[in-house]
Amino acid sequence: MPQLALGGVSSLHGLIGDRLSDVVTRVSAQMSTRGVTAPHVATFAFTLFQKATVGGNPKPAVQSQTLLRAGSSWDGEPYKSYPPGQPEVSRLRITLAPHTELEWHSHPMPSAAYIIAGELTVERKKDGKKKRFTAGEAVPETVDTLHTGVAGSKPVVLIVFYAGTLDMPLTGYPCR
Repeated sequence: MPQLALGGVSSLHGLIGDRLSDVVTRVSAQMSTRGVTAPHVATFAFTLFQKATVGGNPKPAVQSQTLLRAGSSWDGEPYKSYPPGQPEVSRLRITLAPHTELEWHSHPMPSAAYIIAGELTVERKKDGKKKRFTAGEAVPETVDTLHTGVAGSKPVVLIVFYAGTLDMPLTGYPCR
């Protein structure tokens, strides 16, 4: 058995580019032809999987981080529903020069921004409620609420996602 285990480890080392399950299958097949019992095969497979995750690269190949999950906008207003019709998702990259103040505007659908760089202070028109967001933060936008944004002392770079319908304008400017 020790020689067989060493052979399995050598096979694993030589087949690093293969998927681990393929290696376990190959080594298990070799073990079963040599009369090794099922519990031994299972123990060996478990050990290989454990060593593969503990050894080399401790980080998984795919990582996921939730940046925003919100049922309401930044000002606490709950989202009601998506607009009826054929859905259309839009994504914009928006860059604001330092100290830029946006016009008062609204969005007719749920949207969210991710701030890549800079800082942005958003303000609701009806009562002056404000909130400051910085790089690395996500902003759940308001729906059908007049608001503005003011960039800080450095450029602001945003990625904004809109969940609307075909041909629906992303932003409305009532004062134009």
